[in-house]
Amino acid sequence: MRGGLMVCGTTSDAGKSHVVTGLCRLLARRGVRVAPFKAQNMALNSYVTPSGHEIGRAQGVQALAAGVEPEVAMNPILLKPTGERTSQVVVNGRPLAHMTAAEYHEAKPGLLTTVLDALADLRSRFDVVIVEGAGSPAEINLLDHDIVNLRIASEAGLPAIVVGDIDRGGVFAALYGTVALLPDHYRALVRGFVINKFRGDPALLGDGLADLERRTGVPTLGVLPFVHDVALDAEDSLALTGLRPRANAPAVADSLDIAAVHFPRLSNFTDLDALALEPGVGVRLVDSPAALGAPDLVILPGTKATVADLDWLRGRGLDRAIAATDALVLGLCGGLQMMGRVIEDPARVESDRSRVEGLAWLDATTEFGPAKVTLQRRGTCMGQRVTGYQIHHGRVHQGDGTPGWVHLDDAYGRDDDGAVEPVEARFLGTTLHGLFEQDGFRSTFLTEIGRRRGKTFVPAGVSFPAARRAQFDRLADLLEAHMDMAGLEALIKEGV
Repeated sequence: MRGGLMVCGTTSDAGKSHVVTGLCRLLARRGVRVAPFKAQNMALNSYVTPSGHEIGRAQGVQALAAGVEPEVAMNPILLKPTGERTSQVVVNGRPLAHMTAAEYHEAKPGLLTTVLDALADLRSRFDVVIVEGAGSPAEINLLDHDIVNLRIASEAGLPAIVVGDIDRGGVFAALYGTVALLPDHYRALVRGFVINKFRGDPALLGDGLADLERRTGVPTLGVLPFVHDVALDAEDSLALTGLRPRANAPAVADSLDIAAVHFPRLSNFTDLDALALEPGVGVRLVDSPAALGAPDLVILPGTKATVADLDWLRGRGLDRAIAATDALVLGLCGGLQMMGRVIEDPARVESDRSRVEGLAWLDATTEFGPAKVTLQRRGTCMGQRVTGYQIHHGRVHQGDGTPGWVHLDDAYGRDDDGAVEPVEARFLGTTLHGLFEQDGFRSTFLTEIGRRRGKTFVPAGVSFPAARRAQFDRLADLLEAHMDMAGLEALIKEGV
């Protein structure tokens, strides 16, 4: 099979990413060399490729589902929000500039060639490319400068399907309205609808599907049931209102209670997923002292705005509440930077202040610089091998004589800011994302937390890589069972 397909949605979080991931897995299982593509992604969760480029987390995971190595061509433009109206613009895996929404809108036409070149490159090397849109393709105020939705499908000669979320209600109006608002030349590209997150018997849809096709000329290729236990690496915190990371109560004796601070600009919160996977661990998101309780472990996760979120932490009194507990506290990347003595930003890379006092929980200082570190790393911690990635502007410098906690010894980069503080300390930190995905380290770390708290935590032997593969296969099975695969394959072949 050769060709391509665009997957659009009536809204953000309609299920585009899940459909793309499922298609990548399904086609790969059938021996097709397939790649995901998203021209422009807005996300605070990102993925560092083996070449050291930064792309959207969703595209990295979709590549893993397809059984291929994630690469920068799969997401040539990444927007990382830094405020209500500003974002860091990452082009071809490297930061280009910080722009307001208006500035980026004006810059988009100049980035169209970058997008089309990346897509053409992928199509020259893969049998099939599944292209994901962003938001809705019918944002009529953005059509003239579109570089992510049907403009790309039109330029590349790809048919498109539109996914609608019936769980939110109004799916028929959303699907009909999407097509009705499109210009004729884009409307002709929409060749199928997918209704997602349906609860109950599809027969209850009655004649609605036939009537929708009569009104639009577009058939419905599938009705996907609502599933409660499929959760993939999310693009942004919109998904936190759903399954990820799940806030689950401890379910077994001597369960561990982990409270993760829900920063306003929370980023790379996928660090929590492997912890939430453990049956004997409860992961809660907290945003106030009242919600904190008496956890065994407090995590300060990553953030795209360290200084602003540090101000938020102090303004809420969460810093004092955390310090008043006897829980171990772990800072990840931005959380680690907050826990040091000082944050220095003389070039105003991240904030409008050149020097900010930190929480002083760690003998460390952070200095922000224009160059961004994006590296895959490996090393050891607590006698276990760890792998992960670093992605930050702020370099953490530990105090004299402070022993390291995570030891990075790979050839990708210098161990200048891997972590600080000995393992027996109450406050720990690291810039290494993804370390909990290593099963041996996660088991050792959680067992140690239990020991400190007087609990007998017994790891369940859960394999995070196996659980992720099972999620991929679950999505592929879902599509195979509930989609008109013959019709879908015919559309893909049209996009040769």
